[in-house]
Amino acid sequence: MGAERRRYGQGRAARAFALPTCAVVVLGGCASMPDSGDVEQVKATKGADSQVRVLAVPPRDGAAPEEIVVGFLEAMTSDDPSFATARKYLTKRAAQEWKPEQLTTVLTEAPDAGLSEAGEGEESRSYPLSGELIATVDRHAYQAAAPTQYSGTLRLVRQSGPESKDSKDKEWRIDSAPQGLVLGESDFLRNYGSVNRYYFASGQQSVVADPVYIRQRQDPVTRMDPVAQTVSALFEGPTDWLRPVVGSPFPTGTALKTGVTSLTPDDQNQLKVPLNDKASNVGRMVCQKMATQLLLTLRDLASPRVDQVELQRTDGSPLCVLSADQAEASVPVRASASPGNVYFVDATGRMAVVGADAKTVDKTTVRGPFGTGEVRLGTVAVARNGQRAAAVSQDGQHLYAASIMSDEELAAPLVGSNGAKLADRLSAPSWDRSDLWVADRDPRRPRLLRLAGGEGPPQAVAVDGLDGARIESLRLSADGVRIALLLSKDGKSTLKIGRIERRTTPEGVTAVSVVELQSAAPRLDSVTAVSWAGPSRLVVVGKEAGGVQQVRYIQTDGSLSPAGGVPGLNKVSAVAATEDDDQPLVAVSDDGLVRLAPSTNWQTMIDKGSSPVYPG
Repeated sequence: MGAERRRYGQGRAARAFALPTCAVVVLGGCASMPDSGDVEQVKATKGADSQVRVLAVPPRDGAAPEEIVVGFLEAMTSDDPSFATARKYLTKRAAQEWKPEQLTTVLTEAPDAGLSEAGEGEESRSYPLSGELIATVDRHAYQAAAPTQYSGTLRLVRQSGPESKDSKDKEWRIDSAPQGLVLGESDFLRNYGSVNRYYFASGQQSVVADPVYIRQRQDPVTRMDPVAQTVSALFEGPTDWLRPVVGSPFPTGTALKTGVTSLTPDDQNQLKVPLNDKASNVGRMVCQKMATQLLLTLRDLASPRVDQVELQRTDGSPLCVLSADQAEASVPVRASASPGNVYFVDATGRMAVVGADAKTVDKTTVRGPFGTGEVRLGTVAVARNGQRAAAVSQDGQHLYAASIMSDEELAAPLVGSNGAKLADRLSAPSWDRSDLWVADRDPRRPRLLRLAGGEGPPQAVAVDGLDGARIESLRLSADGVRIALLLSKDGKSTLKIGRIERRTTPEGVTAVSVVELQSAAPRLDSVTAVSWAGPSRLVVVGKEAGGVQQVRYIQTDGSLSPAGGVPGLNKVSAVAATEDDDQPLVAVSDDGLVRLAPSTNWQTMIDKGSSPVYPG
């Protein structure tokens, strides 16, 4: 070959030549393979269709090195048990060293295998792999990254078969490959699905969602079905990022009973979960907390439905039984009597309310000082019990709190800002489980403030990792251990998620800090607005570099939510969502205050309105 260099395709989508090494596609639910017709090459999937299965095909005798490269890349996307077919493209040594379960590298498109290196002999070749890296997945945890260049190498050698040393019988095999799986995003989403594991917030009886990814069908390595995978992932404990603020009652080393790879509820929707010896002697209270975590975690699976869990000892005897209704008591949901109500600031600067899911719009001002017009309001937030609200004055200088269920006098402001202009004063407020939060954007004294119980006095909260960025807006999660921060720096806006840590000082004071900021939307060049839309999901308004504004759902780990994007809307400046998927998404755009109910398009609610919020 000498200095000969051949280009044979830009990613799988461009590999148009037919190869016997191509994988075969099978639709989920098919009982048999077709016995007629042509076998076609499977290229990178265009969408995340979990009903499509890719069956890997082993290398043919005498396959060219390019065929070995393509076949191996295809085989990595399959459900082949233990990736046995993918290993057939490797030398014996490489097959033993390759650990597909160790790490998954996610690229925007399937990896592109480039030219073989020039100047190599006839016994070895190297093919560079390239692409745009957007995430890695380690121990089920998805770690999003700003798109960066990925590079890897497949090194091929010619090796003799077991019964021949004739050079004519030598076969090309891969002797060195990147560790783990390297997948395009569509193949990753076809094979993996996001599931929330639930752990108890430290010192609390409520739970926190910890999103991870599991195989949507049987795992090739463990041979576990999705339910068993999910349960085993829960036993592993929380991700490193969340671990400091949550806990789990499962004893160290808890696992499914040896040999259990499938879990299926009975016809009464009861799931029996046999545990190993590590968990066989826990007390009833601990067992019920374990069952609570299991039930809440399993409800995120599309199927099967689980209404009750029975945890069992290794000998099959029951440890405890818990129903789904009992588990729901640990979910930090809003306690508002009217969870479908949307609150906003009307054209007169008063706080008003409207039923977002009502067929006809009936706007009324709230009771108390926020509905009288005593102070013209700019932004508002409603406590999760729906009884009280917080509001920032229209000039951004003062933060107030008052009842919206009864008449009372307007109390003195809780916080004041001395910023020279509106953009440098107070942000919109937000509530966690019980406390009120706001940011003072004064460049001379920027502060993140927390008011315990929504009453004060304001306590400054340290935020690690701001790196000179300013907090423009914030939204607290219902569980109270995470905060979404919209930050600005050098003319760019980014979205970060911070972990809220609380510790009690020797003087008995609760010190609160925000630590380990991680990017929640690294693929967006700018972010305009954000709202929590579930226990681990956000709805974000932003745009990619050179793109147009869009509204999309994302997971807190930075991965795309299965809900994806929403219908287009012009110039969105604010957005509000709730943990309840049945409640409409609400936004402010050129069309006024608009709503998007499930399976419908955007509809105008109010011609002029701003600062829409659900309780929280």
